Amino acid sequence: MASLSVKPGQRFTMPDWQNNSLLISADAEQQRYNSHHIRQEGRALRNETGNQARWDEHNTRTCLNDRITSVDRWREALARCLTDTDLEIDALTKVKEAAENALQAKNLCLDVAIECLTFRESRRDIDVVRDPVEEELLKEVKVIEKAKKELQQRVDEAFKQLCLLKEARQQLNCDHRHKVETLELDRQCMSFNVTSGNISFKVKPTRIPDGTTALREWELNSQCNKDRAEAEMRASVDLRGAITLSIAQTNNELDAQRIATEFALRKRIRDMEGALSELRWQERNTLEEIAEMEEEIRQLEEDLRKRTLDLKVAHTRLETRTYRPHVELCRDQAQYGLTDEVQQLEGTIRALQKKRTESQDALDALYRQLHRIQTDIGYKTNSLQLDNKCMDTRRKLVIPVEKFEPEVDAVNRTRNLPRNSQLELA
Repeated sequence: MASLSVKPGQRFTMPDWQNNSLLISADAEQQRYNSHHIRQEGRALRNETGNQARWDEHNTRTCLNDRITSVDRWREALARCLTDTDLEIDALTKVKEAAENALQAKNLCLDVAIECLTFRESRRDIDVVRDPVEEELLKEVKVIEKAKKELQQRVDEAFKQLCLLKEARQQLNCDHRHKVETLELDRQCMSFNVTSGNISFKVKPTRIPDGTTALREWELNSQCNKDRAEAEMRASVDLRGAITLSIAQTNNELDAQRIATEFALRKRIRDMEGALSELRWQERNTLEEIAEMEEEIRQLEEDLRKRTLDLKVAHTRLETRTYRPHVELCRDQAQYGLTDEVQQLEGTIRALQKKRTESQDALDALYRQLHRIQTDIGYKTNSLQLDNKCMDTRRKLVIPVEKFEPEVDAVNRTRNLPRNSQLELA
């Protein structure tokens, strides 16, 4: 009789089978419904968040663009003010130098007047009299001392005003530089997009950095810097006018001493030009010697490099020959020759290095001497410029006060500066 090889498993009824199929179908339907619902919600969320992200990015770009426009307007305003301040500093510096030159020129007038009075003290007996000449000389001394005191006061005022102008300029320059950096950073932010290679997550990006200021405070700071610079420029303009008028008045009162002063200045200028000519000749010769010495040092270094390579070859040969086997490792003539060559090359290299050091010391000494010569040339060139400036300034001595017009426009250039300038931003 045949039998089953495997014990049959549990048997389910037909209703169980049907119920299982219905359950699977129902579960599948529910899962598809849930999936469809989630997909719809995801699509709506993507649309909503995408639109919001695009709008936020557009709004951010608009704000950045408006901020760039605002900062750029201030940058242009500060740049114009900075240029005006630089021009005013240059103008006041020139007027201050003119006042200093005029003050220096008064020393010669005072020396001449005192020397004349000293000479006249040598008169004897009845000739020792208070005559009109002595009275005029004493009056001239008083006029010169008064002029020197007034000019010195003007120079001190100009120095103080220059300090104020430079301080205002420094604040303007700092503010302008910060705005240039800000523009660069904001424009860089404008250029960022999702395809940029340098974007990444940052630690606490929404933090408020230390030192953050309010927008109103930012505007007031720039406006205050601009207003202060314009106020200092207006004060400088008035001071330049006063200094120029003082120079013209004192020069007109002391015109009698013009010839003697200009003679001394011309003689000084000729001497200075002669000294400069000699120094420039020395400079040319020193530069030629420096060039020759530098070429010699280059040749020494080239020879030193070649001998060093030769020494490397000799060392390599000696080291390579140490690997000869057994009895072949003998001190033959080649070994002695290589040893002598190494010693000779080492001595040669030491000699070359010593000579290079000596040559470098000589070159350094030449450079130091050249520096001394060029420094002296600079000093004398500056002195020559100052003397020529004195000559130019003394041209005003022959011009009547009512027709006097300074080379530097001391009154009218910035007379039209606004008294209360305000930058209007759109």
